[in-house]
Amino acid sequence: MIMKKVLGNFDSIISSTDTWKIGGFPLQDGSFWSYREPNAVVIVRNGILYVRAPLSNQHDSIQILDNAKHMYYSAEPVEIPEDGEIEIELDIRARTKDTIPGDLYDGYVSLNLLDFTTGAALDFFANDDQYASVYGILPFPGVNVPDTDQTKYFCLFKEATDHFKPREFNTYKITYSRAKDEAVFYVNGQEVRREQNIPIKLNQFTIALGIMTEKDLTPEGSVSIHGQTVIAEYSPVTVTTTDKD
Repeated sequence: MIMKKVLGNFDSIISSTDTWKIGGFPLQDGSFWSYREPNAVVIVRNGILYVRAPLSNQHDSIQILDNAKHMYYSAEPVEIPEDGEIEIELDIRARTKDTIPGDLYDGYVSLNLLDFTTGAALDFFANDDQYASVYGILPFPGVNVPDTDQTKYFCLFKEATDHFKPREFNTYKITYSRAKDEAVFYVNGQEVRREQNIPIKLNQFTIALGIMTEKDLTPEGSVSIHGQTVIAEYSPVTVTTTDKD
């Protein structure tokens, strides 16, 4: 059985949390860390979400809180079929201003598939002239990551320009099979990465549309902000699940 749904409804993103909400994490002190840039400009036109964000948010001690600057989460996670496959696809255009030339991680646009029941993440990151596919198990605040006989926390990045159109809309798709323990990444219809033998079973994905950096914290704290701006454009997200009857 094949089921398909589209997560768009961007025109209500300011007034409602029915489809999308601002991302973030509750902290141990009872506060909530929001992935919201205070000076972001948000425009919805012809069904496309446009976000222009001068970067300012940073966290000096928790890497995951420093990385994401402005991010929307799907209001509800999408469930992964036990025996079939889930496919998430959308178009993204990424452009940047005052980022370090050639440095993807100084400011980029992201698609993140986040399983907050296991700590797993399957992502695409893109800027003006390249992209990275990302696969990891991460220490999200408040998430209990299952123990395995392998490294518990990891994140594997693969940078590329294959099949990519600089400064234009590109189509990104990620598929995941729970039965096969396999994730496949596609850019503009071409397979660019296949991860097999994923060590834990993923249960669900919170879909996140983000603006991020990826700069390691130093002993002095965050070094991720220096006046750069990231411009993101996202199409609605198509979610297709195929479940074996």
